[in-house]
Amino acid sequence: MSSNFDHGGNIFSLACRMGVPFDEISDFSASINPLGLSDLVKNSLIAALDSLVHYPDNSHSQLKQALAHYHGLSIDNFSIANGSTDIIYQLPTLLKGRKALIVSPSFSEYTRSLSQHDWVAQHFLLSAKDNFELDTAALERSLTEGFDVLYLCNPGNPSGSLYPRHILEKVYRLCAASGTFLVLDEAFMDFCEQASAKQMIITGDLGIILRSMTKFFAIPGLRLGYAIASRSLIERLEAGSRPWGVNTLAQVAGEAALNDSEHNRHTLQLIELERNYLLEQLSVCPEFKAYPSAVNYLLIEIKNGISASKLKERLMEQRILIRDCSSFKGLSPYFFRIAVRTRQENVRLLECLKKTIKENG
Repeated sequence: MSSNFDHGGNIFSLACRMGVPFDEISDFSASINPLGLSDLVKNSLIAALDSLVHYPDNSHSQLKQALAHYHGLSIDNFSIANGSTDIIYQLPTLLKGRKALIVSPSFSEYTRSLSQHDWVAQHFLLSAKDNFELDTAALERSLTEGFDVLYLCNPGNPSGSLYPRHILEKVYRLCAASGTFLVLDEAFMDFCEQASAKQMIITGDLGIILRSMTKFFAIPGLRLGYAIASRSLIERLEAGSRPWGVNTLAQVAGEAALNDSEHNRHTLQLIELERNYLLEQLSVCPEFKAYPSAVNYLLIEIKNGISASKLKERLMEQRILIRDCSSFKGLSPYFFRIAVRTRQENVRLLECLKKTIKENG
């Protein structure tokens, strides 16, 4: 079954259906850096065009060097992929066992990739009533049921919750004690890098971190992601990877994006400012509850009015695209997610949200 409709970012299909240029649609469904590509990335891509007559660097040497500098780790701790989802689909064949536990609500591709390889996936559901806090005592009890792998997204997707370092350390110890491998998805960690568990994960073969360059660096169309793990795990992962799986332009863009510290600093400032603005504005709207977030998106619950799917339809008529979250395990039909974008876009979104809820209340 196609997963196209289980994710945000379907802006091209919507534009085609509506018969309008795609740049006339405000896309709040995909949580991409609203500043877009940095000038350094654009110029690097242009400069690399002539190199397309050659095969891509299969060793990803320059990108690994940039990642090592960015994270303060060794180049041996990285494996590059065609998006972090590529690694998600590789993991079920790399890991031992057939029983997985997924902390949910979470990214649907964990379950889909496991099912393709005859794994049994169960869900450890977090509660909106507790702001999606992770109860480590309850998790410990669940792990005694004999799970081979635990999937955890930090910061949470779609919740936006950031689990602090001591919680991750506790989860890591619980996994080690129960013989459970930890898959830690840090796809949005660039927005709060200080909370990354990378230094802990690389010390042994008990876990792996997934990272995406789609969100913070705004290059979803190039497909680029990577894994962080111990040297031995990285060697196993790379032994099963496809040759030339990451194209030249993706590698060049990734290296440039990591090196553009000024653009990255500006991104962090903008996201914090606009996220706080959205939270403040939504806090005075009784129809909505916005959950705490550490990243560039907000999970919102409709307290009075129409369902998220109906709201999405009404906003599409106004050329605004949001993410209906009813497909996430554990969420009701009244949850949706919005990206944090520029002030002008955020103001328009808020106006349309209030207007739509009022008309359909």
